[in-house]
This record gives sequence, C-alpha cells and structure tokens, in this order.
Amino acid sequence: MTSTNGPLSWKLRTSTSRSTLSCDATILADNPKQKTDSRHEQIECRNGSLEWKQIVLQDGKSAGLECLTINTGAVEVTILPDRGMGLWKCWANHLELGWQSPVAGPVHPNLVPVHDATGIGWLEGFDELLVRCGLYSNGAPEFHANGTVRHPLHGRIANLPASDLEITVDAENGILDVVGVVSEARFLIYSLELQTRYRFRAGSPVIEVTDIVTNCLSKPGSMQMLYHINLGDPIVEAGATIHAPIRNMMPRDARAKEGIDHWNVCEAPASGFQEQVYLITPAADAQGWSEVMLSSADRSLGCSVQFDTQTLPYLNVWKNTAAREDGNVVGLEPATGFPNPRSIEEEQGRVVQLAAGESKAFQLRFVPLANPQEVAQAKARIDAITGRAK
Repeated sequence: MTSTNGPLSWKLRTSTSRSTLSCDATILADNPKQKTDSRHEQIECRNGSLEWKQIVLQDGKSAGLECLTINTGAVEVTILPDRGMGLWKCWANHLELGWQSPVAGPVHPNLVPVHDATGIGWLEGFDELLVRCGLYSNGAPEFHANGTVRHPLHGRIANLPASDLEITVDAENGILDVVGVVSEARFLIYSLELQTRYRFRAGSPVIEVTDIVTNCLSKPGSMQMLYHINLGDPIVEAGATIHAPIRNMMPRDARAKEGIDHWNVCEAPASGFQEQVYLITPAADAQGWSEVMLSSADRSLGCSVQFDTQTLPYLNVWKNTAAREDGNVVGLEPATGFPNPRSIEEEQGRVVQLAAGESKAFQLRFVPLANPQEVAQAKARIDAITGRAK
C-alpha cells in the first residue's frame, strides 16, 4: 500500500541469481529533491542489463512522492506510482522526452485540488510525459445545474495511488515488468480498477504499456480512457510535424478550425497562444494497430506512439505552442473517445460499457526516435497504414 508517511512496498521476482542489491547514495547527488534512502538493483541479462532505482522525493510539492526509475541501457524512464502510475520523463540516447510545465513537478497528489469549484484543479499537478485521463470521465469538466462540479477535468485516476506493486524480471529473455493496481471508486456509483503493466526489454528504447480496466461491481458500469502523452523541447519547435494515418478528422472548436490547413505543423513558441485540439479517427494496419509520430522540423528527432485501435479507436492531437515559460507542448492522445464532457460522449456512444466483472485491455507502445533513420522508419510505417486505408 502507498502512504505519504513511508515508502511503497515492492515485490521483486527474478529468475536470475546474478543480481546486485544496494543502497546507493551516489545516484541522488544531482537531484536535491531526492532522499538518500533508496533501493538500487542491477540485473545482468544475456542481451545487456536492466537496472531499477526506488527513491522518495523530499522537496516542496514533491515531498513524499515515490519514484521508480528503470534503465534498459537504451532508455531511462521515471514512473510515478503515487500519481496513477504515470510516466514523468524519459531519456533515450541523450534525448529527453517530456515537457517543461510551469507546474514544475512532479506534484504530490495530496496537493492537487481535483474537485475544486472551477473544475480544472487537475491542472495544478499536470507535469508528466504520460498521464492517464479517466477512468469514469476523461474530458472537459462538467457541472450540475446548481454549478457544482459533476465531473472534474480529465478525471481522477492520475491523482490516485497504486497498490499491489511488483517488479518481475525474466533475465533469460531480458524483460522487466512493472505492475501496479489503481482503484477508482465511489460508493453507490461505480467501482473501477486499473491494472497497469509497463514492459521493458534490455537494450531497447521501446516502452510497452498494457492496461486492464475492470468493473468491480455486480451490475453494469462504464468507463473512459485517454492517454495524455505530452512532448515539448527539443522536438516541439517551429516546423515540427505531426504524422498520423487519418480516416476522419475534425477541429474541436472555432479556435482549432482557424488552424485546420496546417493542423499538423507547429508554430514557433509564442506568448498568448491559445490551444488547438483536433479529433481524429485513425486508420490501422491489418492487426488493428495505428501509429502517430511527432518529429522535429529537420526530422532528426521524434517520438511515436503505437496503439491498438480495437479498444483505443480515437486519437486526439493537442497543440499548445505557447511561450516556453508558459508550457510549450504538443499532446498525442490515443483514447476511447474525444475529450468532451462525459454526457456528450455518452450521447455519441463513445463511453465504454462494461458488464458486471467485465474487463477491457488497452495497449500502446511508446517509441523514442533519437536519430533521422528512426524517424524515417516511423514515417514509412505510418505512410504504409495510410496507403492501406485508401
């Protein structure tokens, strides 16, 4: 169980005896937010090594927040179990993926007023590379007739702590899995459980995500899910381009319509930029998978997200190329629907229905692209999906 007063309890299972366990204070030297009490383990595999570090942050709004960092030799990722198992940042071949939010987190969820009267208190903790929106609602805030909040912005799951945490290592095949369970429930209304699994492979930069959401009640229920994947510098710059295989696309509102002719090209960061959101139904390959990529202007760097459209049939693109001080960021967002108020999504049949005890699985792969060759390969895959859809 997680607690603000002590570290999370992790179970470690490994199939190898060639592992080392230590409390290594040297890994904390460059981050003043970190405590010196940590757990550090490196496991040798046939095709490289897998390393993980467990730390507790101690400064400011991060105080008491648990972090788990995984290193495959090709990518290093920080997972935030206290924040719905979100991914804070990622580093691959000296490329940092994430964004510089004015929030300057990660922020302990106890300090995020999700249910404040404005409906947008969620934004006070918005800082991650990958944050889940859901599970009961995932879009814009919605209010009762008397003005009180019915559904807060992007839901609750990102500010709920994980339990049943486990790291499983298969040294023979060079695989490390991180598993956690997050419960979101309201008595008499709904009870949903998220089991998330991150899979890492020694020597690979790819992050595999499998989420299983279960309706824990004895009666039918419903859910929504949106993966808010956020990228800023150094990829987001004037001329940075979004590549996606599109079946159908529409602007969310009049502001987005203004930029429809260049919806997939980023402008230079500018103070006062007002966000634009594009709602996409993507094409998929023969296995039902789609892919979206954001590349730098010269296509030397990028990031792609591959996702299973059987349960994530929609893609939302969020452009917020504001001044860097204000949060220069682009969001690539595979989802079960669009980020409208939940009642609108219900009317349009885009809320996922779950029978009593039923589960749904959601899968995606996060792929850092650290050189022009990898960017070109991702574009070729996307072009192939686009060609298949014609």
